[in-house]
Amino acid sequence: MFYMNVKEQIQQYLDSQSETKRKDMEALHKLMLKVLPKGKLWFFDGMDDKGKKVTNPNVGHGAYIIKYADGKTREFYQVGFSGNSTGISVFIMGIDDKKYLPSTFAKTIGKATVTGYCIKFKTLLYTNISQLEEAIRFGVKATT
Repeated sequence: MFYMNVKEQIQQYLDSQSETKRKDMEALHKLMLKVLPKGKLWFFDGMDDKGKKVTNPNVGHGAYIIKYADGKTREFYQVGFSGNSTGISVFIMGIDDKKYLPSTFAKTIGKATVTGYCIKFKTLLYTNISQLEEAIRFGVKATT
């Protein structure tokens, strides 16, 4: 059986996207590498342990420990992104204040939907990249 390393899985995933989405996702990947140059890379193919698709594939950067209410913990990425049917989602994990991202970035980030941990947009063309980077940096700082 042939196993790809994480960098190869990420590249294969990016290569599988339409040209416009691929270019945007490559730009996001480079931005996250700039913010977390030594961060752990993650690739999740979207399948559960039974081979059932449970989410879109996603790429992650960095690492932090999620603490659940029952006391259990697990390692997960700090920031990540995924292609979806309408564009791209950027995930900023570990922010306790779920109102922070929308109240801080919704009006200045451009054509995007901002929730407590996710920034969704159709294309980077109408997205304020410096505001997106600021949101990513905030999330990284919150989980470091």
